[in-house]
Amino acid sequence: MTPNRRDIVNLTGAALALATVPLPLAAKETAPMYGLIGQMMATPGNRDALVAILAEGTDAMPGCLSYVVANDGENPDAIWITEVWDGKESHAASLKLPAVQAAIGKARPIIAGFGHRFETTPVAGVSRP
Repeated sequence: MTPNRRDIVNLTGAALALATVPLPLAAKETAPMYGLIGQMMATPGNRDALVAILAEGTDAMPGCLSYVVANDGENPDAIWITEVWDGKESHAASLKLPAVQAAIGKARPIIAGFGHRFETTPVAGVSRP
């Protein structure tokens, strides 16, 4: 599959969002970080409500270095979620947290589907206030 212009623009935007992530980049003997970039579609007219649900309680996810929810510039019902974790295990564990389970349950009725999904291995970044 050849990426189209929109995919390239969206991935570039996700990469720029990752540039704000404080990453521990010193060479060390640890598992690689885990990144996830995914597109989610809300049912028509419910994008803002979905964003609000996903933004709740995201500050208490152990191992999460960055969690960014962004509106898609071309699809009024789509969002992009860009995550950076200290490891894949932390991401998997986060899905079992009560706050995350509650958000999933609350969001499920207004999720219309999922678009692109990319797993990455973050290797560089900078932190900005």
